[in-house]
Amino acid sequence: MPRVTNDYYEKKRGEIIEAAYRVCTKKTIGSVDMKDIIEETGFSHGLIYRYYRELDEVLLDLVSEINRKNKIDGRLESVLGNADFLGWKKIVADVFKMLSDYMGEVGIDVLKISLYSDMLAVSDPVRAAKIAERLGKSEDNPLGCVVFALGKYLKKAAKENGLKPSRTVDEIMQFVVASYQGIQTAYVLSECYESSQLKNKYRPKKMFGCLAESVIAMMEGKNE
Repeated sequence: MPRVTNDYYEKKRGEIIEAAYRVCTKKTIGSVDMKDIIEETGFSHGLIYRYYRELDEVLLDLVSEINRKNKIDGRLESVLGNADFLGWKKIVADVFKMLSDYMGEVGIDVLKISLYSDMLAVSDPVRAAKIAERLGKSEDNPLGCVVFALGKYLKKAAKENGLKPSRTVDEIMQFVVASYQGIQTAYVLSECYESSQLKNKYRPKKMFGCLAESVIAMMEGKNE
């Protein structure tokens, strides 16, 4: 039997991940099984199991690949790098504009998989937690990067500008996470659901603009 080269291994692994990606855009992650991926690849059971012992190993590599291809830290550093030249309100607005651009660029399929991942966390939290634990800190998703960096920046901005936020920065960032998830869900539904009430109604640019204004208002203490 000829020796399997690393290039051959990576090519086959990549084909399996691509097949898993296609499957996970059509089915919720919790309903996907190894048979779906085997059928999508057209490979034999034996070949698939040479590369992956179980379904969650495939999902782990799928999420890692999605995160790798859609990193946001470079864009975030570029925006926050202007902190010494621009006012804090402008920085906050630019962060959320960057998130709006990012959401529009990654594509609906990636956002759908993200939503399906959240659904897995609800329906099977133990399984979802194991996958997340195996991803490790180096594989933080884009939202996680923003929450960490923006939260750190807002605390610094509050101190340097003498702000008295109406909520703690940690509470504001919890609001940002919940709002991001809501914007993502609304955007995906408006793009996928054939309804005149939803179609093209929820646009990231406007929704993130509202979120930026809300964060600025809370940082200024306008709700006191």
